[in-house]
Amino acid sequence: MGISIWHILVVVVVVFLLFGRGRISGVMEDLAKGIKSFKKGMSDDDITPKKIEDKQKDL
Repeated sequence: MGISIWHILVVVVVVFLLFGRGRISGVMEDLAKGIKSFKKGMSDDDITPKKIEDKQKDL
């Protein structure tokens, strides 16, 4: 006895009824902003060591 598609649909409907469409979209928007910020932070970390190495070569 596993989880069927009907169980998942019932859970999704209950979540929509409890939180509403506006709140769920707001949460998803915040999640997307967090992911973008994380990716930007990771790319900034990759650039920083290269700049440090370039400055050391100039000295």
